[in-house]
Amino acid sequence: MVEPIFDYQFRLILIGDSTVGKSSLLKYFTDGKFAELSDPTVGVDFFARLIEVKDGTRIKLQLWDTAGQERFRSITKSYYRNSVGALLVYDVCNRASFEHIPAWMMEARRHIEPHQPTFLLVGCKVDLVRGDSSRKRQVPFEEAKVFARDQGIPFIETSARNGLNVERAFEIITQDVSIG
Repeated sequence: MVEPIFDYQFRLILIGDSTVGKSSLLKYFTDGKFAELSDPTVGVDFFARLIEVKDGTRIKLQLWDTAGQERFRSITKSYYRNSVGALLVYDVCNRASFEHIPAWMMEARRHIEPHQPTFLLVGCKVDLVRGDSSRKRQVPFEEAKVFARDQGIPFIETSARNGLNVERAFEIITQDVSIG
């Protein structure tokens, strides 16, 4: 008998404002590289990758990258269905993208019902606030951490440019979904 390639398959959706780094995060996670130039997502893009959680269970992740622009909302809403989790993505250098996270959570809950989605709060582009970058952090780490704690969800900051915590972010949400 042939051993299956994976034990489970989970559908995760990445949501957040336009240009916060959702596509870059997925590109790094699935291809291991950063794309200097990235076209805006039109509607939805799809990625997949196999991941193994702590107990050795192999999980195939179906990853749906949604467009953050309002004009694509009617298209992207249908992609929430059958999702078990959502990465709530914001740019640490863009205050408004963080302030919109509660609305993204509410939208995900509404469209994933009757199931309870697993969430992960992801602050992207931390590489831009290190060194001599001209961009300044607008969302303090502690503020995002407190928000996530108050919502009862995990939180992580990442950089798709250098890979910081990208793998870890997907490990966290996959582990949470698999034990939830």
